[in-house]
Amino acid sequence: MGLMNAFNIGCQGLMVHSKRVELAAKNIANMDTPNYTRKIPIISSNENQSFATVLSSMGAGALAGSGLGGVNFDGVIEDPTPGAKIYKPGHPDADEFGYIRTSNTNAMIDYADATMAQRAYEASLGVMSIAKSMATSALEIGR
Repeated sequence: MGLMNAFNIGCQGLMVHSKRVELAAKNIANMDTPNYTRKIPIISSNENQSFATVLSSMGAGALAGSGLGGVNFDGVIEDPTPGAKIYKPGHPDADEFGYIRTSNTNAMIDYADATMAQRAYEASLGVMSIAKSMATSALEIGR
């Protein structure tokens, strides 16, 4: 894996996990908004290879990991779970029977999602930091 590939993987991780944190914050902010539907991020990996496969290709002398790794933000879907119905006649969002649908956001789930996204963001920062120190060491060797 080249240094630029490590920087690209770290950059992709930063962008994807920052979007995850934004979505979790949006869900938490709209927890009490009637008819709000919780948003769920869709994330996929660029390449799905096992560690053993990468390790064996490194042993074969190949440029292992060139172009491998990273994550993609593939969009957002809405949680299909319906929110609870509450009887509030006269509310602007009430249906013809006087019921409104509450948000289907669960604060504990979104707090946990935000925490996981924050830790993944920090891990991506770590990848960038390690790649930076490797590049700096390579420059020192070249002096």
